[in-house]
Amino acid sequence: MSQLFVYHTSQPIQAIKVLNHFEDISSTLAQIGVGFEQWQAQQPLTAESDAEQIIAAYDANIARLQQSAGYKNVDVIKVDEAHADALELRKQYLEEHSYPEDTVRCVVNGRLAFSLHIDEHIYVAVCAKGAAISIPAGIKQWSDMGERPHFTAIRLFNTTQALEPQLTGDTIAQHYPVLDDLL
Repeated sequence: MSQLFVYHTSQPIQAIKVLNHFEDISSTLAQIGVGFEQWQAQQPLTAESDAEQIIAAYDANIARLQQSAGYKNVDVIKVDEAHADALELRKQYLEEHSYPEDTVRCVVNGRLAFSLHIDEHIYVAVCAKGAAISIPAGIKQWSDMGERPHFTAIRLFNTTQALEPQLTGDTIAQHYPVLDDLL
């Protein structure tokens, strides 16, 4: 089940709002320009499914976004504890950053937390299986895969290559709960 935690920047320990229903999460994020959808695989997937099979299973949603928003690059990222770069990836994405273009992430399995820093609020979307979040260009954000990562996600970009995050230099992310604290 996906969840949304909303914090005021003056109180990073206590959420001012916690939402557990898809419609509530979706409408709250829509108010800040962030898309939130629930995707269903059109064919069964297993832990051994490769990127091509995963993309094919979600092809209808991917094609819709490619046509409506011009996404050119689609890839799949799988990370678990055995992943050679798991710790470095987690450390990199836990720093506040932004992207110069819109991005979409759909969690195929596992959980990911996406924290969005907008004005005086932090919106932490804990995305479970099938949750797809569309984050507009320029939004300050960070994400967490947990201390023991185990997830697969589809990523969509407007460019032909995956983007590198542009670090903001702000340490605000260090003051908010990480994925493991929210579960």
